[in-house]
Amino acid sequence: MTDLAVPMEQTPDEAADYGIRQQKARRTLTYLILFAIVMFFAGLTSAYVVSMSSGYWVDIRVPDAFYLSTVVILASSAVVQLALVSTRRGNTARVPLLLAITLALGLVFAWSQFQGWSQLVERGNFVVGKVLQSSGTYGTDYTITRNGVPLVLEEGEFFLPDDVERRKPLNAELNEQQNTASSYFYVLTAAHLAHLVFGLLALALLLFRATRGRYTAASHTGLWQGTLYWHFLGGLWVYLLLFLVIIH
Repeated sequence: MTDLAVPMEQTPDEAADYGIRQQKARRTLTYLILFAIVMFFAGLTSAYVVSMSSGYWVDIRVPDAFYLSTVVILASSAVVQLALVSTRRGNTARVPLLLAITLALGLVFAWSQFQGWSQLVERGNFVVGKVLQSSGTYGTDYTITRNGVPLVLEEGEFFLPDDVERRKPLNAELNEQQNTASSYFYVLTAAHLAHLVFGLLALALLLFRATRGRYTAASHTGLWQGTLYWHFLGGLWVYLLLFLVIIH
């Protein structure tokens, strides 16, 4: 996300035209990268929905830390937008501070993600684990379903709701089932965090360049790219959170 230099020995008109073409090319490349990421997560969430449509599934309550991380990343998105707006208006003096705040909030978001994973582990939800390892208050922290139908828990044993006489406990069968829901939970959130790492590196580069006055009202394509990518990460996280809350 750096601003390209204009080739030597060009007339002013040629240089301006070259700069416009370079900006358009970089903007197009940015949009293509974002589209590729969208398709990647669309594939993951589609696979998630297909997997939960049959067999046993654990509905896991979203950890509280993930709600905190949502507030943090939305706040960081607002701050980096202020940096971009300030640059466009020629007020570049405060841009390094705004980018530093954005970077700090991004690190807080990453920390909160690890806190969320820690809360998942505390409730017995592992990257690779069994259905019956889930813990907490049944019906609040987690619910086990079969083909979309929630099971009934009585005295430590699970039954189908239509087994009114409780003749066929399912624990032995459940003990052999993998907690696929938990695995998907980690995959989705970890994939987002992996993309966020690139965003943090980009912010660090933007901050470095901003402290050296590299961005002006007339030349700030790199800052625009970084800001757009960060907004995209925030929107992507909100989508994933809503997906996990509503679908999961």
